[in-house]
Amino acid sequence: MKNTSERSKNSQHKPISGQSFLEIDAANATKAMEGFLCDLLEEKKKNGILMGLSGGVDSAVLAAITVRAVRPEKVHTEFLYDRDSDKTSENKARLVAEHLGLKLEVQDISPEMRRQGIYSPMIMHLVTWSRRFNRMIQHIYCLMFGENPFMSTLKEGCGELERNPLKRFVYNLTVRHFVAGFNARHRHRRKILEQRAQAENLLLIGAANRSEALVGWFVNDGIDDLYYQPLIGLYKSQVWQLARYLGLPDEICNQIPSPDMMLGITDEFSIGIPYRTLDIIFHGLEQGLDKAEIMAMGPAEEQISLALELNRLSAWKRQSPHAEPPVGSNNFDFTAKMN
Repeated sequence: MKNTSERSKNSQHKPISGQSFLEIDAANATKAMEGFLCDLLEEKKKNGILMGLSGGVDSAVLAAITVRAVRPEKVHTEFLYDRDSDKTSENKARLVAEHLGLKLEVQDISPEMRRQGIYSPMIMHLVTWSRRFNRMIQHIYCLMFGENPFMSTLKEGCGELERNPLKRFVYNLTVRHFVAGFNARHRHRRKILEQRAQAENLLLIGAANRSEALVGWFVNDGIDDLYYQPLIGLYKSQVWQLARYLGLPDEICNQIPSPDMMLGITDEFSIGIPYRTLDIIFHGLEQGLDKAEIMAMGPAEEQISLALELNRLSAWKRQSPHAEPPVGSNNFDFTAKMN
């Protein structure tokens, strides 16, 4: 990493581009994570490392680093899909596994999701229709209530969801079912991996990143809330840098981040801010920059306010303990007030 105090000092004298502001030393970051995983495997006396491979860039980067650290034969991966998973996700997971020389176990969790009733509500039948329909639902919700469904979910979790009868009705009719299904999938995936890790004496690791942790874009007790998350000190923009450095396929590096929960619904669409903008905002706050300095790199004032509000509202989700990451920070709550 570049010297942060020097970077903050320089920012007061000349504009910094958002891209260079978030730049990391990819080689040193990779070596630090390789050492972290090697030491952990030896310390815990495990037979190998187990992780979920979703087809996304985060798990692909983590798998690539893990292979470099402990050799392919010690890395075990699983792709756990269900009825609503994007059909291309398995192809991408297989592409990553083949690229890295890994064996990929594939399992359908739809029967368990069906048993838990997550497909039963009428709205869960409608969301399989089309991408346009699903995006329209979210747009209408935003127009009606002045916030996206994700923010309402955070408010529900911390007890701040307004008692507006219409909002409660619409939320319970739609958003609550989406969230319940999303949570059930991620928690069941974690349960499957934990059972295998215990049975085969494997070290279970997750691929959460810092951007998602800062706004609560993950599931409590889910696959992205594991104790060992080597990437969690790095912003999404920095994970993309590592993907290029590690030589991952373009199809993986260039894809649009998606939660794989509903057709047409991407991470950035749900959160309400592009990752690169979000990363500039939080990294700027982390470096002690003021609002004007952050805005000079591109983010708008309302985006800064939204990022801070998402961070505040999602504090309740960040209660699980996590190991200190080998690169970056483990501090996820920003209390600084902007002028």
